[in-house]
Amino acid sequence: MKSNAGCWRLRLAVLGIATSLLSGCAMVGSEAGGIRTCPPVVEYSPALQARAAEELHLLPDGSAIEGILSDYAVMREQARLCSSF
Repeated sequence: MKSNAGCWRLRLAVLGIATSLLSGCAMVGSEAGGIRTCPPVVEYSPALQARAAEELHLLPDGSAIEGILSDYAVMREQARLCSSF
């Protein structure tokens, strides 16, 4: 029997990115004319990303780490958007 875990993980990632993009449009800076400080976004090599994906597939469905990584993906996208302005 084939596992469809990869399919719903992709949907979850897309949903997280879409949510961050939409919420980014509604944000307003609290300091008029102030300097924006954005957290750095660490770039990971393709090899490390592939290894992380393999390790994620080994985790049981609904693991806490999976949820935390989903949140981390949203924060990384928000940091990317912040630094692009």
